[in-house]
Amino acid sequence: MPDINELIDELRCAHVAASQGGGERFRARHAERGKMFVRDRIEFILDPGTAFLELSPLAAHGLYGGEVPGAGIVTGIGVIHDHPCMIIANDATTKGGSFFAETVRKHSRAQEIAEQHKLPCIYLVDCGGAFLPEQDRVFPDKDHFGGGFWRQCRMSAAGIPQISVVFGGCTAGGAYIPALSDQVVMVKGTGRIHLGGPPIVKAAINEIVDGETLGGAEMHTNVSGVSDHIAADEETALQKLREIVANLGDGRRIASPQQEACVPLAAHGETQDHVPVDLKRPIKMRALIKTMTDGSEFSEFKPDYGKTLVTGFAHVHGYPVGIIANDGALFSESSVKGAHFIELCDQRQIPLIFLQNITGFMVGSEAERGGIAKHSAKLVYAVSNARVPKYTILVGGSYGAGNYGMCGRGFRPRFLFSWPNSRIATMSPDVASTVVTDLRRASLKSSASEKDIIALDAKTRAQFEEQSDPYYATARLWDDGIIEPNQTRDVLGLCIALAAGEDQDTGPRPVYRM
Repeated sequence: MPDINELIDELRCAHVAASQGGGERFRARHAERGKMFVRDRIEFILDPGTAFLELSPLAAHGLYGGEVPGAGIVTGIGVIHDHPCMIIANDATTKGGSFFAETVRKHSRAQEIAEQHKLPCIYLVDCGGAFLPEQDRVFPDKDHFGGGFWRQCRMSAAGIPQISVVFGGCTAGGAYIPALSDQVVMVKGTGRIHLGGPPIVKAAINEIVDGETLGGAEMHTNVSGVSDHIAADEETALQKLREIVANLGDGRRIASPQQEACVPLAAHGETQDHVPVDLKRPIKMRALIKTMTDGSEFSEFKPDYGKTLVTGFAHVHGYPVGIIANDGALFSESSVKGAHFIELCDQRQIPLIFLQNITGFMVGSEAERGGIAKHSAKLVYAVSNARVPKYTILVGGSYGAGNYGMCGRGFRPRFLFSWPNSRIATMSPDVASTVVTDLRRASLKSSASEKDIIALDAKTRAQFEEQSDPYYATARLWDDGIIEPNQTRDVLGLCIALAAGEDQDTGPRPVYRM
């Protein structure tokens, strides 16, 4: 079994590979056209010395024969003239920037985050539209390609700026990204927008026209009015983008923390020191928490009750937070303790951080007689209705209904990140193989031999090992990315800062004591 350092090295290699887009041949062709690479464009527009929080960099990892790294799109949050912005940038070196199912999900997830935090959306467009062989997974459904246009329209109507810079071809559905933007900049000579490209025009109306005449930057800026600005080259276009953002007005800015941030105490070590690879080993949660909080301070709530759930107050980068962390299976006592704590934080407008390492809620006759079903439901109810921002980190296992009680993806945390040692599934491979083989043995119709049972056991274990792997999860955008444990404090600080200063819901916030 690899140690955590080996897992982190593997993660870094995967990130480097994904950052290379479609590979050397396509990168060389992109550069020959005089075009900047997608991450160079992003770096150009960000304020010097500021962070860029990239989201889902390993989307589509291992899918499509490894030919669509990052799902062909880079998304993330960066600062432009002191404005935090959501950046959504096509990587034309990967299948011409075409949209696969995972591309759509990644694009939509970025828009969802932008809408929730009222972040201006910056679209760096170099997009070939939907990848036609995948059209049934990209085009027709509610959450497919059209959903991104719907969100774009809704955000614009809500006063959240939508700004596009067009570097290459924007064909078919891809044309709507700039067309629905509030302001558009096009690069002369390479930027094109057309609902139907020259081949479609020829097939539809038998008109023969070249791409520049049909939808080039000069035509759209001087004739159609689709574009607002024409730029001689990419650098000029990106400078114009920065100028546009600078003139957005006060808009959405990050509020300062309530108190000055201070680093965790060195005596508690690094976060990475407390990460087990063997998830059968418990995590020393209190020690781990103190590697993330300001000054390693943690004011624990109800430490002597419901001890399998650790709850308490702290600060991260100067912002107050409530932390909920697993220290074993969730019993009735720990469930109602968690619900009580969530309602306190909701009343006091304190954001919540969930650190998941959960096998699930306790099972068995004693637990059922003690009301685990209704008490676990109280925790799920509290998580669902908490109005404060929620953030979830998978630091270990995330299994069964425990995932729900600890604010899994289905419960809409603002962000959810995983560690490279984490696992997520309905149950662990050991439990799954036991359940499936016992069901086969108990079946009255089964005449399975012990050899068949052994084969079924191996098949079930292999399935759950594969499908609970963090790379399997992040490839399908079940999280917002795999991060290194030592990055957790800073990642959380960036995410919490985005929600700081939001208008607070001042409605009644009763606290129900269990």
